[in-house]
Amino acid sequence: MTSASRPQVHKLAALTGHRDCVYALTGHPNEATFYSAGADGLVVAWNVDAPEQDGQLVARVENSVYALHYEAARQLLIIGHNFQGVQVIDLRDKALRHATALPPVAIFDFAYSEARQRLYVALGDGTLAVLRTTDFGVEQLLRLSSASLRCLSLHEGRGELAVGGSDHRLRILDADTLQVKHTLSDATNSVFTCAYGPDGRYLYLAGRDAHLRVYDADHGYAEAYTVVAHMYTINHLTFSPDGRLLATSSMDKSIKLWDAASGRLLRVVDRARHAGHGTSVNRLFWSGRQNRLVSCSDDRSLAVWQVSVDG
Repeated sequence: MTSASRPQVHKLAALTGHRDCVYALTGHPNEATFYSAGADGLVVAWNVDAPEQDGQLVARVENSVYALHYEAARQLLIIGHNFQGVQVIDLRDKALRHATALPPVAIFDFAYSEARQRLYVALGDGTLAVLRTTDFGVEQLLRLSSASLRCLSLHEGRGELAVGGSDHRLRILDADTLQVKHTLSDATNSVFTCAYGPDGRYLYLAGRDAHLRVYDADHGYAEAYTVVAHMYTINHLTFSPDGRLLATSSMDKSIKLWDAASGRLLRVVDRARHAGHGTSVNRLFWSGRQNRLVSCSDDRSLAVWQVSVDG
């Protein structure tokens, strides 16, 4: 992977309408519409191409939402309704197609496997729930930890599911058998976010200890590099559509852009320099249509950023 140039970042719009902290973002990188949800139970659709437009209400649920997944091929929006379970909205008519009860705890993340017809769900009691995507019925409940499971990343080709938790560990499971193949225990606090890089070789993780840790999956998940990336908790990480840039968002109110290959810091996006968020930045979504990055925050708003890279 070639080294990335230093990007320019310009704030296009602040999106308002949520009544409380915004925790979840999802979308397809090639589609204009993306979705947000949070503590107010509102699930809202926005247009990344026209961020000046108001959001459109898709659904309203009783409790907060930490996890959303948009499945473009089936036009489904999957909602992790805390303490209630998983709800599946058909976006063609905004109708509720499935409602699956799960243990009455928080739902922190999803990983959707088209090849395996499974939805993996990270629960706040340490359980990994596995649902069939044919009918969203429960296939299996697997207790992995006594602490919350906070993040998931699936690599279809490797057949591996990464599961990070509040027990400071990240487990690599066989995506079919759910057997634990590796346990990474370098983190000194909760693991809140993890993702396989676009080429699948490296696994990136971060969390409450503010370190970005990168592991070489092709070599038994040996540590590739570690960076002290933020002042406080790293809530989320995601990649640019071309895979060259990595974005992290933090409780320290900033977004940082990195060279994904080397871990070199390229740009800090914050309130002082870019009119960024005033409180914790909770999640990111990177659109490939015009290389626009979307962030959401405890300040009840979303921001749309134009990212420009020379060369």
